[in-house]
Amino acid sequence: MAEEFMDEFFEDEKIEEQETNDAERCLTFESAGLVMYMSTSYVIEIINDHSITALPMVPHYVKGIINLRGSILPVIDIRLLMDREAEEYTSKTCIIVLNIESIPIGIIVDRVRQVIDIDPDEVQSIPLRNRQKLCNGMITLDSGEVAMSFDAEALVQSSSEAV
Repeated sequence: MAEEFMDEFFEDEKIEEQETNDAERCLTFESAGLVMYMSTSYVIEIINDHSITALPMVPHYVKGIINLRGSILPVIDIRLLMDREAEEYTSKTCIIVLNIESIPIGIIVDRVRQVIDIDPDEVQSIPLRNRQKLCNGMITLDSGEVAMSFDAEALVQSSSEAV
């Protein structure tokens, strides 16, 4: 009987491991009142209090460029890109430095939350007519909040058209 219990226990553990292995590590953050997440595979680092050099003749959501250890990268305010109202930056506002398809880019977000595991099978797609420019899915977090999947590839497409 104990042997059956142990076999059942280890079988359950194997199933849990498989479920965990399917999960994707994602960074959660807030912008414009939305909770969003993206794969940590895009994230290089998170910085705050960095000087941004403004550029002329670029869309309003391109805040400028930064020099990050010799690399020049554009910085986009996600709030403005989603056609939301501009707000004052606070001590929680930061730049998430991303590498998307070998393109370095910074995004300004209101606040970084945490890294969580998300099962891709639990992500619900957003109907095309209701989609935000940069959100392509949603999931309910353990807290009950809805988090939107941040479409990093769409960000690169929109920023390459702008700059």
